[in-house]
Amino acid sequence: MFKASFHPFLIPDDNSFKLNKAATEPGKKAPDDEECERRLAACVEEIADLQHILYAHDRYALLLVFQAMDAAGKDGTIRAVLSGVNPAGCHVTSFKVPSAEELDHDFLWRTTRHLPERGRIGVFNRSYYEEVLVVRVHPEFLGAQRLPNGVNNRNFWQWRYESIREHEQHLARNGTVILKFFLNVSKDEQRKRFLSRLEEPEKHWKFSEKDVAEREHWDQYMAAYEEALNETSRPWAPWYAIPADNKDFMRLTVAEIIRDTLKALNLSYPRPDPQALSRFNEMRAMLEKDK
Repeated sequence: MFKASFHPFLIPDDNSFKLNKAATEPGKKAPDDEECERRLAACVEEIADLQHILYAHDRYALLLVFQAMDAAGKDGTIRAVLSGVNPAGCHVTSFKVPSAEELDHDFLWRTTRHLPERGRIGVFNRSYYEEVLVVRVHPEFLGAQRLPNGVNNRNFWQWRYESIREHEQHLARNGTVILKFFLNVSKDEQRKRFLSRLEEPEKHWKFSEKDVAEREHWDQYMAAYEEALNETSRPWAPWYAIPADNKDFMRLTVAEIIRDTLKALNLSYPRPDPQALSRFNEMRAMLEKDK
């Protein structure tokens, strides 16, 4: 079972993560935007090559989970980091408000249907974590789930964390490598990006009054994120709190984590057995004679 190695933005599994101390901007020693773009381009090429081997190796699946406040840059990061990957080996699923069918199942059901097969990369743009984030901030949404025992039990949220941990550990034991990215944007940077959506006509389609209204719950969201990240960051399903105020740095950091994780799997192309190799020689001779 894959386990994450140390990284400066890795959230530990000892319940010590404090969101108000987590960086939203690159540090002073971080590369400038031009350097980030150059390194990202090289990293994208490496990920594309590694994805090809992942597909041929056919022993692991890679699941990438992205969670963030609105305007943090999830869509752009996914697009930039995976731009070189063969679309046949990658599937992105964006999870919106649950449908009536999804609400008739347990909260993990709708995402389980979109898990990647071995050899492929699956991307969740939002995920089952919405059930301990937005639903935690807006518990009235639980009414639509018609839970048999209600939500009055004081252990309710702990049970949800436990379900998530067990779900992810089961996946990891069976070959799914899980990387989870919290794109940590500051409240002020979010405000600037919302204003940009209002000022630039080509971004109007991105703007939603609901997103602005949710800013009133910022502190509640931060508390929900902090608890969820602490409760569910584990070596086999780690969370990374990525500074998101600078998009170039954010995208490079995510790409490097994905690349380094794939490298650590020691992937290789399958080798034919000696009998198959001998048949290859026969086939080669036949094809050369055919010309």
